Amino acid sequence: MHPILLALLLPFAGTTLGSACVYLTKENMPAALQKALLGFAAGVMVAASVWSLLIPAMELSGGEGLAGVMPAAAGFAFGIAFLLLLDHITPHQHLLEKASEGPRSKLSRTTKLALAVTLHNIPEGMAVGVTLAAALDAAGGISMAAALALSAGIAIQNFPEGAIVSMPLRAAGNTHHRSFAIGALSGAVEPVAAIVTLLLASFVVPVLPYLLAFSAGAMLYVVVEEIIPETQQGRHSDIGTIGFAAGFVLMMVLDVVLG
Repeated sequence: MHPILLALLLPFAGTTLGSACVYLTKENMPAALQKALLGFAAGVMVAASVWSLLIPAMELSGGEGLAGVMPAAAGFAFGIAFLLLLDHITPHQHLLEKASEGPRSKLSRTTKLALAVTLHNIPEGMAVGVTLAAALDAAGGISMAAALALSAGIAIQNFPEGAIVSMPLRAAGNTHHRSFAIGALSGAVEPVAAIVTLLLASFVVPVLPYLLAFSAGAMLYVVVEEIIPETQQGRHSDIGTIGFAAGFVLMMVLDVVLG
């Protein structure tokens, strides 16, 4: 398979395979396992934000001192602001919360759960698209292996994310097929976001440092605002922390070795 196509499809494949876990059991996911998987996903996203996005953004800036770090700082801030805006204008609901977030709507809880995961996946898709655009440009400073490493890391953390979406939906009374379809489709936004970024590659390359850092800020917003708080609620918070460490180390090794 062509490396670009592989990089685009890997994250979606991870979500789809994770969602298929709904066919293996009729019960909801144990709380300890859910927190371990959420922590793992958070660790992967944090490591990817640093090694795959922020460090390359600063290296591409080409300046010294403050001039070298300002594009990354500005892009990071805009990424945080972008996800903050989406969080406020999109009705959604998180797995461990009873109350919805965003504007009031008549959407079902199932739809709001899927929207919450979709919001999380937008910056991941953008990150894949930006790194691919950099890999395809001679002056981008990022190898195709590094872009594939990022895509593989996101696919790995999407596997538990797909299961975390589909299994509670099944436990809430949805059919196996409906639960699987919603879980899988929640990841469809990632290749879409990546493809849109690639189609705009001629405009993306001149501002790659900003866009790499933008993706990092958006991903870290999701981690700090949504994922980590869920791992620390109630019992088994230490398991969530262990999962975070495992995900962080795995993504760090993937990026350093393959990048």
